[in-house]
Order: sequence, then structure tokens, then C-alpha cells
Amino acid sequence: MSVEIKTRRRTSRDVRLMKGQAPIVMLTAYTAPMARLLDPHVDVLLVGDSLGMVVYGMETTLGVTLDMMINHGQAVMRGSARACVIVDLPFGSYQESPAQAFRACARVMAETGAAGVKLEGGAEMADTIRYLVERGVPVMGHVGLKPQSVNTLGGFRAQGRTEEEAAGVMRDARAVADAGAFSLVIEGTVEPVARAISAALPIPTIGIGASPACDGQVLVTEDILGLAGEISPKFVKRFAHLAGAVDEAVRTYAEEVRARTFPGPEQTYPQPVTGITKRTGS
Repeated sequence: MSVEIKTRRRTSRDVRLMKGQAPIVMLTAYTAPMARLLDPHVDVLLVGDSLGMVVYGMETTLGVTLDMMINHGQAVMRGSARACVIVDLPFGSYQESPAQAFRACARVMAETGAAGVKLEGGAEMADTIRYLVERGVPVMGHVGLKPQSVNTLGGFRAQGRTEEEAAGVMRDARAVADAGAFSLVIEGTVEPVARAISAALPIPTIGIGASPACDGQVLVTEDILGLAGEISPKFVKRFAHLAGAVDEAVRTYAEEVRARTFPGPEQTYPQPVTGITKRTGS
């Protein structure tokens, strides 16, 4: 009698315990098919609000809604079985008050089944993070370059270049950790600052344009696969160039359709001859 062994999904606690033990592998996922492909290889799948730009063609993430995040979170959960799934809280869904943030988190957790949420902000969000954690919501923090604050930051530029900026990012990171976050994304931050934060904090740090000394790394999956266009941030490394393969496949398909060589006999359903009465018109 064979016994089916079900894979246990990783939790926020599992991720936190990886600090100092093994590098954390994290990638974004927005759909069930992509989640299914990534799941065997990563520790964390992030349903990032970057989907606004990657999937919906927005110029920034600011137009993403909570409903959008929940819908894509559900899809990623359906497509994965092993990875810890974290869902971004979109702009405007948590900044007003801790109570507003909890209502948003309650929807995300209940409607997707994800392991936790990620929100941007440092010292100014510490009370909210603490409020959420005390009510059972695992929180991943996000400091340094914060895309939801791109307008106040003056664009997408690396953080921590001056002593004042570096001290501010460190202060934010400590505040997030002290508030109870289980891990912290450090984005677009100069390498020595990200390295110092990783060494100072008791929780794992996950870098994106930060430092190899971070406890893990995250990138947008479409960026590493070469599916996001020619322009990409400095910190992105392309591990494949699939856009060319997609272009070639679609070009060949279009040619075969126009030449009427597709569909062929193997792609159609022939009508069985048996039982058919052929009318002769007589």
C-alpha cells in the first residue's frame, strides 16, 4: 500500500530560522503557471505589487488595488505547494492607521491563505507592524528604496549615499525588526549600508540591489528571464533571454496560420464515418 507524502509548505517561522543557516531564495510570482515552475526551486514566492508594472503595464505600483493583490495571491497559492507565499500590501491599504492595515491583512490572509504580508516603511510604520504582529499577522518589512514612496524620494535612486541617509536606513531597519517583523527586504541601498544592516539585525535580510551579504536575494522573475523589456535596473542579472524564444514561436505560429499549414490533421478531430448517412440529393 503506497502512502502519499504531502509536501509541507514553508512558513514565516521557517524563513526567520534561516538567518545564518542558508541563503534565502526569493522570486516574484503573479500567476499559477509561473508559481508552479518556481515552487521547487525557491524558499519564498512574493506576490509583489510590481505586478502593476509587469502584468498591467502601469508606470508605477501606485495604481495597484487590494483586490488585485488578493486575486493574484490566490493564483500563486493554487500554483505552489512548497514555498512560503508572501503578499504585498498595495499603496493606500495600510498607511492610514494600524486598524486599516489589519483589515487589509485580514482579507489577504483569509482569502488567499498566504503565509504573511509585506509592507513598505521604516520607523514610521513600526507601530503598525507591532499592531499586526500582536494580532497574528506575520510581516515582512521593506526599507531603503521604497517604490510606493517614489514621488517623495524623487525617483528611483539608490539610498544611503550620504551619512544622513545611511543612518536613516539603519534606523528604519532596526525599528522594523524591533516591531516584530520576521524578515526585511532591503532595496536599492548602497552595499556597505546593506551589509551593516544584515550584520546588525537578528532577522533575515533579503536584498534587491543591496548586498551579497544579505541573508537572501529577491528579483522580479520576468527580469531574470528576459521577459521585461530591454531596460532593467543595474542590479538585475538576466539568467535567460526568453523574449527571443517567445518572438520566434509566435512568428512561426503566425506564418503557419497564414499559410494554412496549421492546424494540421494531428490538431483536428476527424468525423467518424460509421453511422453517417450520405445524402446523394436523389
